[in-house]
Amino acid sequence: MTVFHFFNCAILTFGPHAVYYSATPLSEYDTIGTSAKAAAVYLGTALVKLVCLATFLKESENGNFDPYQELLKVLINFIDVAGLYFALTQLTHRNISQNHKFQAVGLGWAFADSVLHWLAPLWVGARGLEFTWEYVFQGLEANANLVLNLSLAALGSLMWLRKNKPRILIPIIYACAGVLATMPSITRSDGKYLFITTMW
Repeated sequence: MTVFHFFNCAILTFGPHAVYYSATPLSEYDTIGTSAKAAAVYLGTALVKLVCLATFLKESENGNFDPYQELLKVLINFIDVAGLYFALTQLTHRNISQNHKFQAVGLGWAFADSVLHWLAPLWVGARGLEFTWEYVFQGLEANANLVLNLSLAALGSLMWLRKNKPRILIPIIYACAGVLATMPSITRSDGKYLFITTMW
């Protein structure tokens, strides 16, 4: 029964990525290499973010709200934007269109995010003796992060790859990208690197 629960939660967490890849034209254009490169860039940016978080953030002893620390978390989250910029503009891609490029990069980014943040807690906890809803909710959160990462890649594609943007939409695009880039710090401020605590 516990293995069945683990497989259900793993399919809920990682299955939508495979469904998205096979249901869109990404599978027809064989963009798996682009997604793998984007996943590698994500792993690099996650390592840089982890080092920055460990170096610059201090744990509050009394649990008070520190606006300086929260602002620092938001600024550190913009490392993701820099990594996404690198993945969209600097990596060599096969002859694919912009629509497929941002989808492949966003999918690779989202899959690496899911593996990095949810595989270890899922492996350690979902094989337990009793059923909990926590891992089902983690799978649903991974699905929401898939949409979030694809949206951020789409906005990055609009900002950096499209040359003929309407001038009225430019501030709206940058505002939406800023909100999306800071969303993980709002929604997952403490649980972002939960896999490290479960490994130790």
